[in-house]
Amino acid sequence: MILALLAPLALFPGAGASSALAQGAVAPVTGADRSIGRADAPVTVIEYASFSCNHCADWHRFVFPVFKQRLIDTGQVRLVFRNLPTVPEEVSLPGAALARCAAPERFFDVVSALMLGQDAVLRGGDRVDWYAPAIAVSGRTRAQIDACAATPATRDAINRDIESAHAAGAHSTPSFFVNGRRVTDRSLGGLEVAIRAAAAGQ
Repeated sequence: MILALLAPLALFPGAGASSALAQGAVAPVTGADRSIGRADAPVTVIEYASFSCNHCADWHRFVFPVFKQRLIDTGQVRLVFRNLPTVPEEVSLPGAALARCAAPERFFDVVSALMLGQDAVLRGGDRVDWYAPAIAVSGRTRAQIDACAATPATRDAINRDIESAHAAGAHSTPSFFVNGRRVTDRSLGGLEVAIRAAAAGQ
């Protein structure tokens, strides 16, 4: 059953382990990352987010659609999503695993589905009902998601995100980095200012 296979172990083994990254450094983007936008976009925005974070849900519901239209779809920005699970972990960790197990090109569809349904599950809704729309857009079957979520590779991938967040000094969600620089204003306007400066080499 998906509830059992996606249930967290309190923390994934290895989470919080010391990272080889220098403190304050943002891990470079690799093929293992989940991203949307041109790989050669002049600006890369890295977001550390949690599927149990209401501020993250608000950003993906209200800011992301316009951010995508203005900045990603026009080729200016590549957005990279990295998991930084927060309490309650029985929501954030299974959500992270489910998204990680989606077809890579469907990852952000799954993120949107999970963020949209977050409020209901945090208010005591059934997690199976929360998973269902995300699985429907995942490009995978429920059985494939179940099998993937149980693998060490999925846990290792989420642990790498967590460790890179800690190394970069990202301890709250959502946290944004624009070409490696932390941006505290996560509004559309604040991110646009940082993106324009990054594109200009400032």
